[in-house]
Amino acid sequence: MYEYSIKDAEKRIREARREQLEDVIRELEKDERAGVRKLVEKYYKEQEKQKAEYARVEAMKAYERQYDEYAFIGGVDEVGRGPLAGPVVTCAIILPKDCTILYVNDSKKLSEKKREELYPEILDKAISYGIGIVPPKRIDEINILQATYEAMRLAIAKLDPQPELMLNDAVTIPGISVRQVPIIKGDAKSQTIAAASIVAKVTRDRMMTEYDKQYPGYDFAGNKGYGSQEHIAALKKLGPCPIHRRSFIHSFGF
Repeated sequence: MYEYSIKDAEKRIREARREQLEDVIRELEKDERAGVRKLVEKYYKEQEKQKAEYARVEAMKAYERQYDEYAFIGGVDEVGRGPLAGPVVTCAIILPKDCTILYVNDSKKLSEKKREELYPEILDKAISYGIGIVPPKRIDEINILQATYEAMRLAIAKLDPQPELMLNDAVTIPGISVRQVPIIKGDAKSQTIAAASIVAKVTRDRMMTEYDKQYPGYDFAGNKGYGSQEHIAALKKLGPCPIHRRSFIHSFGF
């Protein structure tokens, strides 16, 4: 008879400190009960997944390693170029050279829950970050591309220290003196750009959730300002609100 239950074994794995975990697993490997064997197998599968994830994120640091001679490498990305309502939001960020953030990726590839989990970790590990926000009225005045550049410049200007090199998601930003490296699909290829994309996405999504309270009826909390069928139907019924982009809604008669 064993002196511990299968639930006890699960608790030991869950509560073991990292330096103790392998010893706990080796001890449980001697247990012939099917339930304990499943726990051990689950542990090893999770370890393999963790190794694969670590390797994936290390591969995402290739550009950062390529420009290792620069002390401070920034990354910048935007969220909100396509919606009918709300601002365009950018984040610029500098991460430490030895920084590894597991599960970081293009924000569009992550669930809302995972983005919210990563958000505080990214900000905690960052050397510096800045948020750039350009409102709908300004987007209408200068067009969305120029508004995106403006938001990126605002975000980069807030970095302290200032970056010596910027890794950008696809674009070359006019009007900044720092060296830039545009990377196609950079938010899936660079850890720094991916981190910026997550912070920008969480920031904008939270803003749109607040706007939903100010301007009910459009479901901004759900659609985040994008042109869902429900959003378009509400727009036609209620008319535009102050955060709608007038230059984006001409085709709906406004």
